[in-house]
Amino acid sequence: MRKTDFARSILGLLAILMTSLAGAQVPAQFRQPTEEELKMTSDPKAPGAAAVYLNLEEITNDQLHFSSVYARIKVLQEKGKELATVVVPYVRHSYEKKADSVYSNKVTDIKARTIHSDGTIVPLSGTPEDILNAKAGERQTDRVVFTLPSVEVGSILEYSYQVRYGDNWFSSPTWEVQRACFVHQAHYAFTPFPGFVPGAENHMSHTFLIDNDNGQAADTLLLSTILPPGVAVKTDVQGRFSVDVTDVPPIPHEDWMPPLETILYKVAFYYKHAASNAEFWADTTKRWSKDVDRFAEPSAAIKTAVAGLIAPGDSDLVKAQKLYKAVQALDNTDFSRRKGVVELQQLGLKAAKRAEDTWTQKSGSGQDIALLYVAMLRAAGLNAYDVKIADRAQRFFDPNYLNFKQLQDDIVLLTIGGKEIALDPGQKMCPFQTLHWRHAGATGVRQDSDGRSPAHSPLQTYMDNTLLRIGDLTVDPQGAITGTLQFVMTGQDALSWRQIALRNDEDEVGKQFDRWLQRMVPEGVQAHLDRFTGLDDPEVKLVAIIKVQGSLGTATAKRLLLPGFFFETRAGSSFVSREKRESPIDMHYAEQITDQVVYHLPEGFAVEGKPQDATIPWPEHAVLVVKSAQEPGKITIARQLGRAFTFAAANEYQELRAFYQKIAASDQQQLVLNSAAPASPGR
Repeated sequence: MRKTDFARSILGLLAILMTSLAGAQVPAQFRQPTEEELKMTSDPKAPGAAAVYLNLEEITNDQLHFSSVYARIKVLQEKGKELATVVVPYVRHSYEKKADSVYSNKVTDIKARTIHSDGTIVPLSGTPEDILNAKAGERQTDRVVFTLPSVEVGSILEYSYQVRYGDNWFSSPTWEVQRACFVHQAHYAFTPFPGFVPGAENHMSHTFLIDNDNGQAADTLLLSTILPPGVAVKTDVQGRFSVDVTDVPPIPHEDWMPPLETILYKVAFYYKHAASNAEFWADTTKRWSKDVDRFAEPSAAIKTAVAGLIAPGDSDLVKAQKLYKAVQALDNTDFSRRKGVVELQQLGLKAAKRAEDTWTQKSGSGQDIALLYVAMLRAAGLNAYDVKIADRAQRFFDPNYLNFKQLQDDIVLLTIGGKEIALDPGQKMCPFQTLHWRHAGATGVRQDSDGRSPAHSPLQTYMDNTLLRIGDLTVDPQGAITGTLQFVMTGQDALSWRQIALRNDEDEVGKQFDRWLQRMVPEGVQAHLDRFTGLDDPEVKLVAIIKVQGSLGTATAKRLLLPGFFFETRAGSSFVSREKRESPIDMHYAEQITDQVVYHLPEGFAVEGKPQDATIPWPEHAVLVVKSAQEPGKITIARQLGRAFTFAAANEYQELRAFYQKIAASDQQQLVLNSAAPASPGR
């Protein structure tokens, strides 16, 4: 972020003022470890931890143009030694240097040492490595890497460094309060530029001008926070901000978690041209909506194309379907290959600046195609609006996080007969009126007839995403099987495999599918994809035909023991094994999985025992139904799990766990076949 010429003109006066600032924050000094720290071999506050932070400190001072980091880490296990390598990312700005300004950021004052458990100190020596990661325009992202020496289990790692930035730049830091390791004590401090003093509701008054990314004068300092209970950002009369926190748990690693960006403890500061978070989003989305309307203008070329695709007697829904099919047929470079500038020039193509460019070139990104669809719907006289949402695999939209780039993807809302339909034209192979799960239950901002408003896309039902697994298996007296499987898929599984097929050749798709199969079929059984049907048509069910053979059962003198549920022998649920849960549950989408497996019995065998018919409910959330049917020489075992929920709160975990424990117990049942001849009458 750069200061304006007005700001630069009084830098000299500020330099004098800054050097006399009372109580200015300074980097922490190295500390003498205690005997308890030296002898520590484990941490009762972090059982099983490979390492813990004893102290962590981050200080940023925009008045003095530096940020500093200080850390002390205790290594408790071999894996904890990885923290001896420290990576410091920073942005190097490549502007023409002037005599009165410093334009490049740099990492300075690196100090580090390793302290062994006996108190021996090994200081850092050598020159840190400076690596260029990426360069774009005037900015390049570099990183400095240094490794502390002679690290052992039991060592204390201690280091500090500073990042200095030019007099015409400011930092507006983000504090990552939650780390990969448990943190005993942490201190964060930020001194913003003079004039940004505390006011009401995160609004800081201003006397200085700063250019933001849109060329506006940033006159407000805003902040967003996600902090542990009882912890808050404090300010003093001089406008300094600070956070002190103790006993911060490590970043959680639990199955089916929401995106980490949504739940991690952090504090972020922003210099903005807005008096509040709400004003920032109102201004930003206004500009975004105007850009959308400009791109998606129904030009003469678009109107001509639409007239050739629809018929006068078509209903609004049929018009939308025909236009959807047309844009889905275009080359979507998110799934093929995005062409570089030189290649575009060689082909006589250009980056799309209007929807008609995408249509003319028959190619574009997912966003280009979504906005083209908006343009075509509008050309057909339909009410269509763009929706900008966060990719739910990455994060949920956080209006307190003042960065529009968190909204990465576009879906389209179409209004027909007073009802809104959510569509996902930018997702190749996505059926009409279906959303990719990353875009279902997602939040963001939308256009509407009144301007702009918050948006929340609909969640999917369990009937939107179905997997039917059919087995027809012949069993011999030793428990070997041969046969076929059919997987019939709708919704997300079908979409996933169709998109995998877009990016890979047939052999690679088969290999990936076989690896997926091996997680379902019992040990000793080999399953291989024979072919797909419906792979190229997203509007029909996707069917996979599978060949299967191998050893399934255990034979005794008179009995043959087979798994009661063919597809569940390797199934496991972390919900069963984990007693407690810290984070909410996000299972991506609701679904229904149905198994129907027919066992053709060996000659002379009969069913002695089978899974019991049962219904196991978690009311209003999920249900498992088990049934079986016997006929001469065969038995059919059916299992259906319908899961209607996508999200569950952490306080619902015990109910969820109890449900999956019942499922796990049911899935352990066996199919028992007996080869003994039936007793004769009268005996």
